[in-house]
Amino acid sequence: MNTPRCSRLEGQPVASSPHPAEPAAPEPVVGEPKGAARKGVRTALRPDAQTGDGRYPVAWLHIVAPRGAVPTATSKCLCGRDRSAVGKARVLALITDHEAHRDTCPLRTTQEGRAAA
Repeated sequence: MNTPRCSRLEGQPVASSPHPAEPAAPEPVVGEPKGAARKGVRTALRPDAQTGDGRYPVAWLHIVAPRGAVPTATSKCLCGRDRSAVGKARVLALITDHEAHRDTCPLRTTQEGRAAA
């Protein structure tokens, strides 16, 4: 009896002798620089190209009023003011109070203005 011979697949080279497998490339260690950083390319953070006018946010008014639900609002300021309101009437009152706080906030009024008044 003859054993059937395995047919060679097309495009597959026939190995004349067995070769040992080549080792895989080592995995990078956690925290090891990757890409350009590994090659020594220097990177630097550039300062923001936009020049500000000296203003920055001091107080925030956050209003949530989904359709068909109860509105809520919070008013926060860097001076330590933190207030919230629930319901249409109280939210409207908080908005008015937040606008009035602009004139009385110690971070917004200058020391010179207080001495003159």
